[in-house]
Amino acid sequence: MSLASPVRVRFAPSPTGGLHIGGIRTALYNYLLARQTGGTMILRIEDTDQNRFVPGAEQYILDALAWVGIQIDEGGPAGGPFGPYRQSERLPIYREHARQLLAAGKAYYAFDTESEVETMRERLKAQGSDDLTYNSRSRMTMKNSLTLPAEEVKQRLATGQPYVIRLKVPESGDVRLNDLIRGEVVMQTARIDDKVLIKSDGYPTYHLANVVDDYLMKVTHVIRGEEWLPSAPLHVLLYESLGWADAMPQFAHLPLLLKPDGNGKLSKRDAQRLGFPIFPLTWTDPTTGEETTGYREAGYLPEALVNFLALLGWNPGTTQELFTLEQLIAAFSLDRISKAGARFDIQKAHWFNQQYLRAKPLSELAAMLSAAATRDQLACPPDKALKIAGALRERIAFPADLWIQGRLFFVAPDHYDEQIVSKKWNADVVRVFGEIRQQLMHAENLTAEEAKTLVEAAAAHAGVKPGSILQALRLALTGGAGGPDLMVTIEILGGPETAQRIANALQRIPVKAA
Repeated sequence: MSLASPVRVRFAPSPTGGLHIGGIRTALYNYLLARQTGGTMILRIEDTDQNRFVPGAEQYILDALAWVGIQIDEGGPAGGPFGPYRQSERLPIYREHARQLLAAGKAYYAFDTESEVETMRERLKAQGSDDLTYNSRSRMTMKNSLTLPAEEVKQRLATGQPYVIRLKVPESGDVRLNDLIRGEVVMQTARIDDKVLIKSDGYPTYHLANVVDDYLMKVTHVIRGEEWLPSAPLHVLLYESLGWADAMPQFAHLPLLLKPDGNGKLSKRDAQRLGFPIFPLTWTDPTTGEETTGYREAGYLPEALVNFLALLGWNPGTTQELFTLEQLIAAFSLDRISKAGARFDIQKAHWFNQQYLRAKPLSELAAMLSAAATRDQLACPPDKALKIAGALRERIAFPADLWIQGRLFFVAPDHYDEQIVSKKWNADVVRVFGEIRQQLMHAENLTAEEAKTLVEAAAAHAGVKPGSILQALRLALTGGAGGPDLMVTIEILGGPETAQRIANALQRIPVKAA
């Protein structure tokens, strides 16, 4: 696939709340293309819908992008030569281009009230029409600068009567664009309504603002979600109407992120219902105070999340699944993005997190464990933290698992799994454990191998098979059936602590009469 050079892409979110995880994927694909081609990654804040503006949302966007490792070249704190990069600061620019469209006969003033537009729709509905939009057919029945005398239009404008500016869509013809993912897209102009370009509050709609900004910021590729595909022909019309057809960017509309079952678009409600995050970072609604946990706070590593998101809709053409960001940059291509929606398999995200967590140096895992112990007001010497991290490395999927599973090395059990007690705790166990305890009481620096030899020898001396007492031994040390290697557990606990836990169990767990 040939790409315009130099490549300039943009991520253009609206500050209307927490940034959906799908937005992070869109930003990631833009970023991968920019870095692969040596191009430019632009951040533009599209805040023209003032009714939906949420304080703090813009900073949240910046923080989220930084957390996943997406570096911005222009916009935001980086600034740049084509600013401002916040649309609310560019209003004169949009109004000027709207005036150009008016002067060229490509747009018109519309003075209709909301109730008058609704009346028009009801009339069309009563006539059996399946198109209830304000378009090339219905506009001639409405109150606008195409139907009103020029003097009346001038007077309405002079007296400050509310109006919007609409695009004058041609009555017939086709609009064509070649989408880099979906191929040729064709739409008849008769199916495109006369979209509002400038609202009655003087702010532009997305349609005008994004086209003007993409042109003025010299954007070469518009990579955005599939939900914008129906609007793409309208945007092509705007480029043509403004005389910019030759400078129009290439479009690539990404597949939807689907619910885990594959049925329908993934939403915040779906994520909450199924118990996984929808935002990269925890978001607190400034109005209601409602807090929605993010991937970072849920324990996901940013590199794991990036790897997971990259493969939701794109594939490298190989069986490779684990990619560093640098490897993704090298392998990425728009022509390997699927048209079909991508099922959001949260279990796969767990798997990625597990792989990246396991690959971390033991020292880093030990530091996570020590920090958790400190929060629980328990001391964790560095050498012990390293041993525990090594014992748990293959068993964890999230950093929190280190403490959830590792706490047993610091706190003796105060209750015991009753099912294991009923099946495995018997007179033979009590007899063998008495001997094991005596031998362990003064064994300060016991290795796992030495612990195994000691346990096997004690079992043999008592005339029982070692395998028949191991689950009961784990029960005495941990209170349950799960955990890391039993002999490694004994090594980490140390002989005296192991002996004490055995003594506790012998005292607390009764032996059923034969």
